[in-house]
Amino acid sequence: MSELRRSAKGRWLLAGLAFAGLLLFTALGIWQVERRTWKLALIEAVDERIHAPPVTAPSLSDWRRRPASDWQYRHVMIVGRFQHDRETLVQAVTEQGNGFWVLTPVVTPNGVTVLVNRGFVPPERADRRTRAAALPLGPARVAGLLRLSEPGGRVLRPNRPAEDRWYSRDVAAIAARRGLTAVMPYFIDADATPIAGSWPSGGMTVVSFPNNHLVYALTWFSLAILCGYALVLVRRR
Repeated sequence: MSELRRSAKGRWLLAGLAFAGLLLFTALGIWQVERRTWKLALIEAVDERIHAPPVTAPSLSDWRRRPASDWQYRHVMIVGRFQHDRETLVQAVTEQGNGFWVLTPVVTPNGVTVLVNRGFVPPERADRRTRAAALPLGPARVAGLLRLSEPGGRVLRPNRPAEDRWYSRDVAAIAARRGLTAVMPYFIDADATPIAGSWPSGGMTVVSFPNNHLVYALTWFSLAILCGYALVLVRRR
């Protein structure tokens, strides 16, 4: 009799676990379907922003009216003067190899400063003197993609402002290090407009949004079906 009770308790335990798994995996599958819908909408919106004609970069008041994510990757433009003596080199790994992003402040006519990622340079072009032809002194028009600040650095490679070693494009930290004022909280990845001397090389923004949610959803739903099948077997016994 005791063995029958233990067997019955075991079956009830298995049934409970199978039912819990059925609910859990179904919920996770539905969540991944919702995430996929959101990701597809995001990809479509970003694609529209990238290929739209450039608009004037947002002012600070415009920036504060909308979530920062709504500005990401918008095609914008500014007019101002480069401050080449305050440029910052940020370590980069690109399809052209290892090197640096060249971040240069641009002061607009209304006194606002915007950091511009002019593009990539290899190590032998890190010194400004090797690309003197690409240092415009007069008013310049810059078009590119608006990007959000990258505070802190990279994984296991934090920025070291005191040593002037940068692994991410941290707008606030770079502005503080260079003594910049009235700096916008974003930076601009310059487009591929030809530059005298060919360096820096612009237009190298990588826009990639992994979209594996369908695979995850199918996995969770498959596990839910297995749990449902297990529940049926336990009930039959």
